[in-house]
Amino acid sequence: MGYLDGFKVTFAKLIEARTTTSYPEEKRDKPARLHGRHVLNRYEDGMEKCIGCELCAGVCPARCIYVRGADNEPGNPTSPGERFGFVYEINYLRCIHCDLCVEACPTQAITESKLFEFSFVNRSDAIYTKAELVVGDDGKPQHLPWEDWRPGEDEQTSAWMRATAPAGDASYEGEVAWSGELGYGVRAPELGQRGEDPEPPPVPAQADDHGGHH
Repeated sequence: MGYLDGFKVTFAKLIEARTTTSYPEEKRDKPARLHGRHVLNRYEDGMEKCIGCELCAGVCPARCIYVRGADNEPGNPTSPGERFGFVYEINYLRCIHCDLCVEACPTQAITESKLFEFSFVNRSDAIYTKAELVVGDDGKPQHLPWEDWRPGEDEQTSAWMRATAPAGDASYEGEVAWSGELGYGVRAPELGQRGEDPEPPPVPAQADDHGGHH
């Protein structure tokens, strides 16, 4: 190939349609099942879902979760159970975002959002505490200074588990098996696991704020 042929290729590329995006101002849509930064959810009445059972910590293959439960105050309970998560920490220097903690949780307290772009200037910032993980009074995840949240990154969190709950069993596909969340209500299940979008499932039996059925 001569010199002129090389310039021809170069100039042709200058007028080609671009396939890249202007990152970080513009970002591509994230997959529905992307695993990102965790959140600790609340019931629709504002009570925390975490009961301090430590199952998430026990199942974590990276040993990045530390939980210590405490008894609820009878007159002012934090969760609807006997105990609540008094201490809850996730070390993001270790976390591999496998979602096993979400599968293990019996109360759907922990889910993973689609936020994956967060960086730290020191190691202590990488250890998220309960104060940072639990959702605010509006039910929305807290936005920390080093996190780059974009619209929709708190929607359909942990979609795979929502599609196949309980415990990832595919026979539950399309059924609403999660209790309502503060700020979101009862989230719709993910559809289309078998290659088609089935008709929406019938509305389940009326559930109380803490997952019980009437």
